[in-house]
Amino acid sequence: MARTVNPTLYSVRRDAFLDVAQRLIQTKGYEAMSVQDVLNELEASKGAFYHYFDSKQALLEAVIERLADAALAQLAPVLADPDIPALQKLEKVFAGIARYKAERKELVLAIIEVWNSDGNAIVREKLRRVTSSRMVPLLSSVIRQGVDEGTLDVASAAETAVVFVSLMQGFSELATDYFIARQADTMSFEEV
Repeated sequence: MARTVNPTLYSVRRDAFLDVAQRLIQTKGYEAMSVQDVLNELEASKGAFYHYFDSKQALLEAVIERLADAALAQLAPVLADPDIPALQKLEKVFAGIARYKAERKELVLAIIEVWNSDGNAIVREKLRRVTSSRMVPLLSSVIRQGVDEGTLDVASAAETAVVFVSLMQGFSELATDYFIARQADTMSFEEV
């Protein structure tokens, strides 16, 4: 007989793994953190861990995806407000992303180190695609609104959104490289 899974309990337990991993990434760093560290904190078995995640890398990916989801959730009210003009929405989106990262500086710095290692190229590309798939529709809607308002003049809102997201991701990579080169502990996000 197949085991039934309570979706609420599953989600709560998975979130507990993510909470501990996020804190350990901030305090120890991803490379120094082991799956056993997470298990020890939660007093959980390896079987329990592998019920939720295939690997330590999958755990990192889930932490990053959760951060992205939380950032987008903060932007949702602005994006959904029909009374905010499109250009103001775009400004608020970019400012909101910067503020979100600044509020989580230690975690972002820990993730940047992992993110830029050669061993994470596949995860980096996968998450870039996930980010694009989430951001493009949101920005397309705002760009369409700008066209309707007469403040933007583009042939295709969707294609323009793809360009925006690509530019944001490219800038983020350049800023990260610069940030790392300038010894991140002495700089603020505002300087980048």
